[in-house]
Amino acid sequence: MTITDAIKFLRQDKEMAQVIDTIGEYKLKKRNHHFSVLVESIISQQLATSAADAIFKRFKELYPKFPTASEILATRKSKLRQVGLSSMKIDYLKDLAKHVNKGKLNMRSLSRMDDEDVISHLTQVKGIGRWTAEMFLIFSLGRQDIFPVGDLALRKGVQILFSLQEIPKQNEAEKLGQRWKPYRTIATWYLWKSLRQFNKI
Repeated sequence: MTITDAIKFLRQDKEMAQVIDTIGEYKLKKRNHHFSVLVESIISQQLATSAADAIFKRFKELYPKFPTASEILATRKSKLRQVGLSSMKIDYLKDLAKHVNKGKLNMRSLSRMDDEDVISHLTQVKGIGRWTAEMFLIFSLGRQDIFPVGDLALRKGVQILFSLQEIPKQNEAEKLGQRWKPYRTIATWYLWKSLRQFNKI
């Protein structure tokens, strides 16, 4: 499967073809450092992008290079609070680090698992829900058929694409997205980009 095949397939949907023409070439920014992606995902949850970026930057400045799980476990909670992390997010980061340290979460084995197994594996960590696991599948593992209907921006993109009166519910978006299978990640990226507020993806 190539991206060319995916675009050719998606272009068969006339609404999606218009979005592809408007946005242009598919250029998803994949990131390979799995542990740092999960750390950043936890830090960014429920925060505006600018606030999340500022906290993540301060968090990284605590260490000479990106911290290992052991280094996060060794960092005092008071020090993590000083960079702007809530007590709850500190607990989530420590739980992630604990899972990695004990070998319960093996970053290398994730790439060999199928999508649902990756989601089950990641959601055993406190603070990692289905949405975070799906973002990991898209941006870290580069999986091609992820359609994260729990993502409000994706559903907003679906609403605009199909001129719906309101943002579709998750099950409605899921049904509409079936037409883009098995390339729903690529469709998701185009729907996000169509909202004109996602420069970093």
